[in-house]
Amino acid sequence: VTCGITPHPPHEKLAKTALSSLDYVATRHFDSTLEAVQTLKAEGVHIFGMETTSKSKSYARIEYPQPSALILGNELTGICTQVMDQCDDLIEIPTFGLKNSLNVASACPIVVFEVLRQWGHI
Repeated sequence: VTCGITPHPPHEKLAKTALSSLDYVATRHFDSTLEAVQTLKAEGVHIFGMETTSKSKSYARIEYPQPSALILGNELTGICTQVMDQCDDLIEIPTFGLKNSLNVASACPIVVFEVLRQWGHI
């Protein structure tokens, strides 16, 4: 699922980068993240927002029901408050040192691996 200005099929750069995988991966695009979250929740999808907050729980201490969706925020501003309020749970990756978060490209595969591990795909 993609939202807003995020490139989505059909898109020349995606076709070049993804090669033929676009033919095998289902995609959906929404005008806004809030619209995506509301639609997915109505379809029975459990929504996890990946954001560092005082209410966030460690991603490794959560059970991920099927189906689930992970919401990843903007690199600079994260997930907007309106969308966070719609999430069923907020999760974070514990970090050490001065920075309190990882970039989206690093954080996403860490949590996706855990979800797939719990679902028995790894």
